[in-house]
Amino acid sequence: MNVNIQTVHFDADVKLVDYVSKKLQKISTFHDRIIKVDVFLKLDNVVHTIKDKIAEIKVHVPRQQFFVKASSKSFEESFDCALESLVNQIKRKKEKAF
Repeated sequence: MNVNIQTVHFDADVKLVDYVSKKLQKISTFHDRIIKVDVFLKLDNVVHTIKDKIAEIKVHVPRQQFFVKASSKSFEESFDCALESLVNQIKRKKEKAF
C-alpha cells in the first residue's frame, strides 16, 4: 500500500504526518487489495468559519475508488471523521459484493 500525504496552504509538522500514517495502517484490515491512498490536508481560509481544516482521503483499489471529505476545527478530528466514513464505505461495498 502506497501512502501519499499532501498539505495545501501550510506545512504539516512531523506529529501530524505520523498521526495520519499510523491511522492509515489500520485501513488495510478492511480491504486487502488497497493499491494507493492519497490524503489531502487543506486549510480553508476563504469562508472564515470555525470549521476551516479539511481532510480528504482517496483510496485506490482495483477497479474502484473510495473518496471522503471532512472538515472541523482540527486536522486530527477531520481526519478521524473522514477515516470512519471511509471504513463505512468500504464495508458497505464489500457487503454488496458478497
